[in-house]
Amino acid sequence: MVQRIALVLVFLVVTTLATADAAWRLDVEAAMVQAGRIDVRIPGDTGSDISFVDDLETDDDAAFRSRLGLDIGERQHVSVLVAPLRLFSSGTVDRPIDFNGTTFAAGRELEGTWQFNSYRATWRYDLTRSHRLQFGLGATAKVRDAYIELSDGETTTRKDDLGFVPLVHLRLEWRWGRALGLLIEADALAAPQGRAEDVLAALVVRPYAASSLRLGYRILEGGSDVDEVYNFNLIHYYTFGWSQRF
Repeated sequence: MVQRIALVLVFLVVTTLATADAAWRLDVEAAMVQAGRIDVRIPGDTGSDISFVDDLETDDDAAFRSRLGLDIGERQHVSVLVAPLRLFSSGTVDRPIDFNGTTFAAGRELEGTWQFNSYRATWRYDLTRSHRLQFGLGATAKVRDAYIELSDGETTTRKDDLGFVPLVHLRLEWRWGRALGLLIEADALAAPQGRAEDVLAALVVRPYAASSLRLGYRILEGGSDVDEVYNFNLIHYYTFGWSQRF
């Protein structure tokens, strides 16, 4: 599946490069990350409930993401996003924890690791494009490279999760003037077994026509509830970003 997504993306890039009116765009974002919720039960039907936020303490951390894209004419856009994320937790729990087939005794000092790396290929078409308002819809193919690990210093167990998720993509930018605007951007989808949302709201400043800076808030929320794993998360990003069109 990952290879197919890569081949489709390469095809899109190669074919669109043939058009005369195409420009590269680089977008980089840095953020301070804070966990609001990481609730886990593995297996989902028989494991013990443990919260990496309430039962353990999860450290705030920094995160970075980058997007490389092509603006094709005025309305079409394709891009590739790399968004790694890893958070660390520690603490003691006053009850036994059955996690991924391993039982950790009550009162043991536990260390947890929660990784949620995301790799996405996005296509968007701008339905509205004027001086003050730009609004576009599209689709995102997301590859999730995730794992959850728990250790007491003697025993370590880890649950890996590599999967593909299709998402709906949305982007809205409302400009109050030539250099100032509000940006809302999202990849999201919900299904009976779970959901995924990655939503940014940011204030955008454009010092030059091809360059922009932004300051905002991003929320990463979602998870799944199946027999194999129960995992729901809420992650807060306090972000600073830079975008440049070449």
